[in-house]
Amino acid sequence: ATANGETTSVYCHMEELCNTKGPWTRIAYLNMSDPTHRCPSGYSLRSSNGVRACTRYHSYSVCSGSIYLSSPSKGYSQVCGQMIGYQYGSTDAMYQTGKTIDEGYVDGISLTRGSPRQHIWTFTSGRYDNTASEYNCPCSSGNPQSVPSFVGDDYFCESGNSESSVTKYKLYSNDRLWDGKGCGSLEEHCCAVPGLPWFHKVLTTSTTDFLEMRACTDDPADYEATALFLYEMYVN
Repeated sequence: ATANGETTSVYCHMEELCNTKGPWTRIAYLNMSDPTHRCPSGYSLRSSNGVRACTRYHSYSVCSGSIYLSSPSKGYSQVCGQMIGYQYGSTDAMYQTGKTIDEGYVDGISLTRGSPRQHIWTFTSGRYDNTASEYNCPCSSGNPQSVPSFVGDDYFCESGNSESSVTKYKLYSNDRLWDGKGCGSLEEHCCAVPGLPWFHKVLTTSTTDFLEMRACTDDPADYEATALFLYEMYVN
C-alpha cells in the first residue's frame, strides 16, 4: 500500500475468516512463542516454564498501555481476530461495578475503536475455574457477577487457575486463556462459545476508526494482571 509517498507492506488474507469471505487486512500480530517477537512498548516480559508473555504495569483501577491499530483508508465494517493470554496473580474478571468504558472495568484486555471509545470485545480472566468465587468469570456456573451494558455478550472469559487458592506474582502458564481448552468444571458456558478462539464483531456502518487495545486491572499489575501471549487482528 502507498500513502504520502511511502510504501507499507500489508498482509491480506484472501480466504474466509470468521465465516466471512475475504479479503481481510491484518492490522496487528504478536506471537510470543516466536523468540524474535518482543513485548509492545510499555509492557514487561514475564517468563515461566518456557512461556513468554507480556504484562503492563499500572496502579489501581485503570486501563493503560494503549496499543493503537491503524485501519485501512478504505474503511471496515467487521473485525475478526484472536487473543490468547495467561492469568497472572489474583485476577477477578468483571468484579468491578459501576465503571465506564474509559475506566478499569475489567481485569483483562479491552478492545475498542475510535474516540470516544466504542466497545469491540473484552478478554477477561477470572480467579478460579473449579472453585466457586464471586471473583470468577460472569459466565461461570453460580457466579452473580454482572456484565457492563456496553460489553453485552461481546466478551471471552476464562481462568487459568485450577487450584483452590490463588498465588500473587504467579504466571499460570499451564492453561492459556480464551482458547476454549483446559476449562474447569465451572466454565462450561464460558468455553462453549462458538468460534473460540476467534471473535467476530460486525458494525452497523463502515468506519475508518483506529482500534485500541488496553490492559485493565483494579489492582497493581506487579501481582495481578492479564498477560498477553498472542494477538492477531483483521478488518474487512
